[in-house]
Amino acid sequence: MDEYKDLFFETELEQEPHLLPPLVLAYVGDAVFELYIRLKLVGKTSKMQELHQQAVSYVKAEAQSDILSQWEEVLTEDEQSILRRGRNAKGNVPRNTEVITYRRSTGFETLIGYLYLARKTDRLQELLSMISI
Repeated sequence: MDEYKDLFFETELEQEPHLLPPLVLAYVGDAVFELYIRLKLVGKTSKMQELHQQAVSYVKAEAQSDILSQWEEVLTEDEQSILRRGRNAKGNVPRNTEVITYRRSTGFETLIGYLYLARKTDRLQELLSMISI
């Protein structure tokens, strides 16, 4: 996996990750988390429909909110601050999701995006390894 690290960090940001708007961090976090889940699922089945259904079961708002519940006790104060910024960000909530669940999942994605862009990959990996896949 280390050979891929440099590939994803070639682009330099114009500003520090903590200065980016929370929804931008969530946008990146969503992509990072989905890629992580997809890579974990590859090899478990070769049927695309099953892969997709399994991936969706992890990346949907309800699942992300549940994962966040597992993480809350181990998050640092800085991580909790980033999480709150994402959770409190103003954005459209899909009709099929409860507001609180969607806000928590946005906070979850914001935290992942921040850790990724801040190149805190060891901490990101530590948190992601707590997820049972």
